[in-house]
Order: sequence, then structure tokens, then C-alpha cells
Amino acid sequence: MNSVPIAVCIIVEDLPVPFDRRVWQEARALAAAGYRVSVICRKSGPYRAGRETLDGIEIYRHAIFEASTPAEYLVEYTWALLAQWALALRVYGRTRFRVLHACNPPDTIFLVALFFKLLGVRFIFDHHDLNPELYEAKFGRKGFFYRLVALAERWTFRTADVSVATNESYREIAVRRGHMPPEDVFVVRSCPDLAALPAPHPDARLKRGHRFLVAYLGTMGPQDGINLLLDAVGAIASARDDTMFVLIGGGTEVERLKSMTTAKGLNGVVEFTGRIADDILAAYLSTADVCVAPDPKNAMNDKSTMNKILQYMAYARPVVLFDLTEGRRSAGEAALYARPNDPRDFATQILKLLDSESLRQQLGARGRRRIEESLNWDEEKQHLLAAYARALAVAL
Repeated sequence: MNSVPIAVCIIVEDLPVPFDRRVWQEARALAAAGYRVSVICRKSGPYRAGRETLDGIEIYRHAIFEASTPAEYLVEYTWALLAQWALALRVYGRTRFRVLHACNPPDTIFLVALFFKLLGVRFIFDHHDLNPELYEAKFGRKGFFYRLVALAERWTFRTADVSVATNESYREIAVRRGHMPPEDVFVVRSCPDLAALPAPHPDARLKRGHRFLVAYLGTMGPQDGINLLLDAVGAIASARDDTMFVLIGGGTEVERLKSMTTAKGLNGVVEFTGRIADDILAAYLSTADVCVAPDPKNAMNDKSTMNKILQYMAYARPVVLFDLTEGRRSAGEAALYARPNDPRDFATQILKLLDSESLRQQLGARGRRRIEESLNWDEEKQHLLAAYARALAVAL
């Protein structure tokens, strides 16, 4: 690396930093490799400071609001784009960054990148979500806004010098649908950083007097399958009363899901924690007997890597999920797979694990071994650094 650090600017709109674990891992890996890193993100939750520096990484945050309809998303993304543009100009004035690294959703940040490419800045597209498929999963239809989303994806790939994919399915889409040269697409999986992972510390009190604890971690939106999970919980609760279910995370569907829980008579066995601190999360995951990923099979979920599955495996927890392509690639033999979108079969797989301590231990050990041997951040960050080397070598 040169004596003067190469400056990079990362833009992410979906989550605040450092809460966004993938983006924070990337930022820290780049800083450790000698880059000067700035991040532009939203203000959300406890992350309200407009400007702060953490671990040597300069963070700039802008105000935002949560949308729920296509028209509201258009307003949200337009406002966010203007804020990102203004902050990027501010960062460029301070650092003269040479790489702009944009994380979706949404696929609108290419408009900021187009301007900075005129100044010789390279553009890396960090492909977190399949936005056309995500739109269809959320709203159940195609139409004018769907076409806008698909157009934004095409222009993002067209603008990018390098694309970073979270798995092989996304890499295939970047090459096939995005028409990117294969040598310009790098797979960087969202894997746990074992060195930074809080140590397991089981706490039996989290079971609320029950024998077993089943845990869900993640966002709770229309596409995340929590309604299917609650159907499965209902089937289990009608057969036995020894199991507590905890749902960890936030999202636009939380209040509706709480109402559904009440309507199903499940308040005594289902707990919503909201977003929680890492040490408390570690306690829940190391206490849980089974962890679940109820993402239904659709065009988006089948090709997406669910970060929660890898986090469960890092804590040596057995996993139940619907049978999805990338879900199997992540969990392998560390999970039981239910028939897609069938909550009764999902409940059956959970019960198999609750009824067999040896199977729980066996699957948990397999998952932890997969994380230690291959699916960990020490391995994946090397691919990120290679993507940066490629972007900086690309001739304009």
C-alpha cells in the first residue's frame, strides 16, 4: 500500500453502520489493509450521530424514514439519494476517495457513482439483494415500479467496474443478467468473524421456565416468512407446552405479527425482543436448542444467502429451514429441511430436533465445523481485497 492511504467511500442505505454487520466487517477489513475508509449510511435506532469516527472509520449519517408502499419507497430513495450525494461530495472534499463502494438496496446509488466516475473514481457494486425479486416478494405483483427497479439494477451493473456478490447464485446473475465480465465479479460471503464473535454464555432464564428454546434472528418483513413460523408454532403449541419461541429483530411487520400472535393465543410461548445488543444476542443463540430460518421459497429467497443461518452455525446451533438452493449451500448437513412453504412440515422438523438431543448436538457440531473450516470472515475478506485490487487496476 502507498504511504498515503487510498481513500474509499462506502454508501449503504438499508441499515446504519456499525449495525450492518457485513458492511462493518468490510469497512474494518479495508481499514486494516491500509485504506482510509469513510461510510455514508442512515440514522436509525441508537445510531443518531450525524458524524463520528469508530475504529478509525469515518461515519456520516443522514436522516431517513421507513417506507411501506411502492410510492413511499420512491420518495424515501429519492431523499436518500440526495443526502448520499451531498455527503459524498463532502467526503470527497476531505479524502479524494478513489473507490465508491455502493451496497444495495436500493439500486439507485449508481447515479452518485456516475458523477464521481467523471473524476476517475472506481465503482464497486456490493450486491446484497435481488431487488426485482425482492419487489415481487414484498408486493406480489409487477408493474410500473417493478420496471423501474429492474431498470435501476441494469444501470447499476452497467456502471460498476467490479461487482461483489454474496454467493454463487448472485454471481451468476451479475454475469448473465448484468452482463458483467466474469473476471470482474467476486464472491464475498457474509460470514461470521470468529475473532469478533461474542463468546457463548447460555442463560437458562431466557427459556422463561420452559424446557426448550427455539430462536429466530433477523428482519421481519413481508418476505421473511414469520407468518409461516407462527403457523408452525401454533401446531407445536397444540401438541406440547414445554417450548418457548423467541423472535429477535425488527422490521415493518413486527406489530402485525404481534397481533397475529395474540389472535393465535400464543402470547405465552412467543416473545418479541426487538433489536438487542450483541452480548444479549450471544446469550440467546447459545441458549437456544434450535434455531430457525422460515424464509419461504420464492425467486429471491431461493438465490439468497441468509446471514442468520451462518450466525446460528457459528454458535453450533442446529437449524431448521425450508429447502432453498442457497440455504442448502450454506447449511449443508447442519440443518433439517422442510418442504418449501409448508408450516406443518416445518413444525415436524423442529419437533424432530426437540425430541433428540444427540441429533441437535450432531447438527450443531457440523455447522460450527463448516464455519471454522470455510465459511468465516478470515477467508472471505481476502476476496474483498482482491475485488478492490481489481477495481483499482481497471482502466477507464
